Amino acid sequence: MGAYRTDDIIFALATPWGTGALAVIRLSGDSCIQALSPYFKSKIPLTEVKSGCTVYGNLADLDKCVLTVYKDGHGYTGEEAIEISCHGGLQTVKAILEFLQKIGFRQAGRGEFTLRAFMHGKMDLTRSEAVAELIDSKTQKSRSASLQRLDGNLQRRISEIRKAVLEIMATVEVQLDYAEDETEPDLGYPVEETRKVLEQIDRLRRTYSTGKLYSEGARIVLAGPVNAGKSSLFNYMLNEERAIVSPVEGTTRDFIEGQCSIHGIPVRLYDTAGLRESTDVIEEEGIRRSRSLLDAADLILYLAETEKDLDPEITKRDNCIVVFSKTDLGTVGSVGTTGISIITGHGLEELYNLIEKKLCETAPALEEGDLVIQSSRQKDCLDRAYDALVSALEHNNIGLGLDIVAVDVKEALDSLGEITGEVTTDDILDSIFSRFCVGK
Repeated sequence: MGAYRTDDIIFALATPWGTGALAVIRLSGDSCIQALSPYFKSKIPLTEVKSGCTVYGNLADLDKCVLTVYKDGHGYTGEEAIEISCHGGLQTVKAILEFLQKIGFRQAGRGEFTLRAFMHGKMDLTRSEAVAELIDSKTQKSRSASLQRLDGNLQRRISEIRKAVLEIMATVEVQLDYAEDETEPDLGYPVEETRKVLEQIDRLRRTYSTGKLYSEGARIVLAGPVNAGKSSLFNYMLNEERAIVSPVEGTTRDFIEGQCSIHGIPVRLYDTAGLRESTDVIEEEGIRRSRSLLDAADLILYLAETEKDLDPEITKRDNCIVVFSKTDLGTVGSVGTTGISIITGHGLEELYNLIEKKLCETAPALEEGDLVIQSSRQKDCLDRAYDALVSALEHNNIGLGLDIVAVDVKEALDSLGEITGEVTTDDILDSIFSRFCVGK
């Protein structure tokens, strides 16, 4: 498996680099408790600490630490493990890491702890990927969806689908076996069962667009003429004073960006220079950059005070919402537009609802408890399983032999097995775990 090994003791910092009250360093590997014991002074010998319990002591005269001990089979990785809770000073952490390497332990690679958990049967690949997805969650909804997968809901769904495909394969294989004895039973190919499985696979793979939206988020660009209230809305959505708000036209001369969440969807928000003709070289460059952002936007909020401020080239785009931004001054838009006021709060919740609706036009909104996928690898496996079963139906319809159809069904089985790791290769594992952070 590339550079990965499973026959030695690994270590890594499990908390972020930086000064803090505490830091956690992970160790995992056969006999790691025995190996560290001579260097740890405490009232109870490290080797006598019960699994899942902690002990306080002095680690190699480097720091006063609390060690949590996991005997073989009880830790995160499924093998013997120790978690060192030490003081979070950078020099302390660095000294302990250097010491661990000095006594023969190896610095873990990316995702190597979770890889070992998979190798020891503590979790399948859907749970393994959910670990990284949970860490990367940007909103409550994406966190909740990741927890669903970490709890094994996706694994169970895939197992149910794969069991149904195995039954289809069994029906095909029994006829192939009997054919060798020239006593073929008249069972035929299970067409209806295959169609039901196809519906289940299709329903699950279609959740990818939703999972991707709530995990990766959307790019929203605020555009419009000068002094249309873009910076005020930008600050409101970020809930902080990031952009300068001024009655002077052209205050924003370049785009600025920030992150926020709209109904559980992570958003990268851009405030842009007001769109107008300008002879100022710097402002003109800011306007050029602002226009270039529009082409990369998932959604454009075009702010205006009056109908004459609208730019049809932008406002007629499918991903544009026209927002009349100063209803407290009496501005009212036409049908198909929305009105807001940062001063009074009018229309802001309605705008948020409209943004969610627009972003979810191709990806249904995520509700609490929904099972979705956000891994492109899982989506690819589901696509291949779906295509293979469609091919099985087509080959059966045109009268090809069951031996040909069996190849299609076997391909579907293997593709579903790749999702959970029942069928896998070193390249697949390297691809998955190399994207993890070190220490996980």
